[in-house]
Amino acid sequence: MSSSHTEQLSSAYPKARPDCKHEMQPWPAGRDTGPEAELKAAALREGTSLTVVASFQGLVYQFYCEQGRQLPWRGGHLPDPYRVLVSEVMLQQTQVDRVIPRFTAFIERFPDAQALADASLTELLTAWQGLGYNRRALNLQRAARMIVDLWGGRLPDDPVLLQQLPGIGPYTAGAVAAFAFNRPQVFLETNVRAVLLHLFFADQEGITDKQLLPVVEAVLDRAEPRTWYNALMDYGSDLKRRFPNPSRRSRHHTRQSRFEGSDRQLRGAVLRFLLAAGGATLATLRKQLDTEEERLVRILEGMLEDGFLSRQGRKFTIPST
Repeated sequence: MSSSHTEQLSSAYPKARPDCKHEMQPWPAGRDTGPEAELKAAALREGTSLTVVASFQGLVYQFYCEQGRQLPWRGGHLPDPYRVLVSEVMLQQTQVDRVIPRFTAFIERFPDAQALADASLTELLTAWQGLGYNRRALNLQRAARMIVDLWGGRLPDDPVLLQQLPGIGPYTAGAVAAFAFNRPQVFLETNVRAVLLHLFFADQEGITDKQLLPVVEAVLDRAEPRTWYNALMDYGSDLKRRFPNPSRRSRHHTRQSRFEGSDRQLRGAVLRFLLAAGGATLATLRKQLDTEEERLVRILEGMLEDGFLSRQGRKFTIPST
């Protein structure tokens, strides 16, 4: 890990929030604290009663006070909606620690929707290198162009409108509305799911999101949803450090497919080579990547269809626009 990367991570995980009066102490691994154990028992008896909700919010905010992360896209009380959108797309299938340095570099290169909309595909994919799932980059640029064309470069605060953007589903639309505009949206993501399963559905298996969503709504701090979801996600992230991932007890939990040797890895290798070389024939790519021709042809055809590549005679290149 580079020294600059280390510095960025250190600034994102401060020892304590400056407005917190409590000295940071890591919460214990492998066992609940006293308040957590009490909350589990109360939730089993009372569900989401007013007392349980108040205790739960207090627990989450206590953790956030002591150990909340200061991430570059949060931006205090008035975060930039464009930055929030970029971060949410990057975080869809990538861990926070990997996103932090790449987000910072990406925003320096494309500081607003107009800059991203005007970028060439080569510039975009070069800036996206290391994040994987490159289709997200294409969708993000298409979203930026829609934001410029339809809304003058300003992101709308309505989740219904946000879902019209390429690659933006109900979760991302709800998250952007909450984090960028402080709207009290009800949504689930992996860390929120982990918290609810651990504390409200202890030792239960096969829990569905349909069962979890009413709990998300019941515990939501509607006065300050932005701060609430930041706190809840940070607490959930730490729970995964302390315990085996509670999300495994969700009916919807799936393991990420193996990357080594996958088509996804090969697609990434094709892009990296073409970004460096400018273009290559099938024979050159096959020799460089040391893979069977039939598989490579299938990969290249899919990348042509997705818009990552163009073909000029026998040569494959990355489109100029």
